[in-house]
Amino acid sequence: MKILLLGKDGQVGWELQRALAPLGEVIAVGRHSADVRADFTDPEALAATVRAIAPQVIVNAAAHTAVDKAESEPQIARLLNAEAPAVLAREARSLDAWLVHYSTDYVFDGSGSTPWSEESTTNPLSVYGRTKLEGEDAIRASGCRHLIFRTSWVYAARGANFAKTMLRLARERDRLTVVDDQLGSPTGADLLADLTAHAIRHARGKPQAGGTYHAVANGVTSWHGYARHVIGFARAHGEQLAVSDDAIEAVPSSAFPTPAARPHNSRMDTRKLRETFDLTLPSWQSGVERMLAEVLSTPQK
Repeated sequence: MKILLLGKDGQVGWELQRALAPLGEVIAVGRHSADVRADFTDPEALAATVRAIAPQVIVNAAAHTAVDKAESEPQIARLLNAEAPAVLAREARSLDAWLVHYSTDYVFDGSGSTPWSEESTTNPLSVYGRTKLEGEDAIRASGCRHLIFRTSWVYAARGANFAKTMLRLARERDRLTVVDDQLGSPTGADLLADLTAHAIRHARGKPQAGGTYHAVANGVTSWHGYARHVIGFARAHGEQLAVSDDAIEAVPSSAFPTPAARPHNSRMDTRKLRETFDLTLPSWQSGVERMLAEVLSTPQK
């Protein structure tokens, strides 16, 4: 099986290179790949690349993910998050290939306290959320065989993430303020990559498994709860931190105004994913702790 992986240099794309390797030949392409051109700002060139490679599976881990920046550059966000996925879906349909795509909790408005299901009404609050929803809709409308995974609060040991930022600040400051009215599930890029490989293997034998799924780690926390867990784990493992446990203050989102509105409720119902693919999702804590163990064992620059 030939797999075309787009966005290989991102957090999820990096992990996908590992997770997809046992499934077949993986042609992994990044924004600056020299040998294969996959420029999302040039949809027709992107289409030509897909046709030339003729994969059985296209995995799209590329996107415009700078949520606040998207507010000031909606055309670029739409090109990367909606128009390019539409092209990939068209080419997947033509090749009778599967298209795997990643979306976001930002397609919802974050109201209420009930976990969002795949059938919940979407109502994005931001350019990022709207363009990601447009990309989803284009894929579904194309008629191609597809798997769309909506996820949230993605992190990885590689690159920047919330936990690393909290660790740095905890070393530098004796007091922290962290938002406590946004709730979601911190989800590792490694978990997303592994469940993607599992789902592809399953869906190729059972095409009826195609569709949209919510894919996040088990359990829910706030950014404040996430920060406390990170700092507590680091302290228990010998890190010298300036901040004390009782000096991590919980504050509302209004304390940190941002150009793009954040959903307050990003709880995601994963029942469909678990039942369709016979999966048990690990707790968000176990994934974060595994990532922290790697980060803390790496010498600080």
